[in-house]
Amino acid sequence: MQAEQPNFRSRLPIDAYGDMGFRIGGLRLEGSLLLLSESMEPWSVAHMQELTIDTLQPVLSDPADLEFLLLGCGPTMVRPPTNVLDHFQSAGLGIEFMDTGAACRLYNLLVSEGRSFAAAMIAVE
Repeated sequence: MQAEQPNFRSRLPIDAYGDMGFRIGGLRLEGSLLLLSESMEPWSVAHMQELTIDTLQPVLSDPADLEFLLLGCGPTMVRPPTNVLDHFQSAGLGIEFMDTGAACRLYNLLVSEGRSFAAAMIAVE
């Protein structure tokens, strides 16, 4: 039996996380990140207490047909504020939330499957 090779298409996998940043495609990126359908950008959220609908506006404005947002909550899983969950539900988007390490691993799997989603990752030490 031959193992199927992952296909990352145009999105690059997260090679590493920690030390308050990420390594993607061999490039070290400091701080939290938004990983949208066609771009990566710095994200101002350093702690879940800072998470608001406004901080997630780039996800809601992403032109792709997104299925959901993958949210890396930092070192531990924390439930997003109810108003954020409600806003995403009314927009027809789900939110999957987990600690950042688990979210990075799931991100790589979902990208290799070609899934349509955005990710918001809070950097961890």
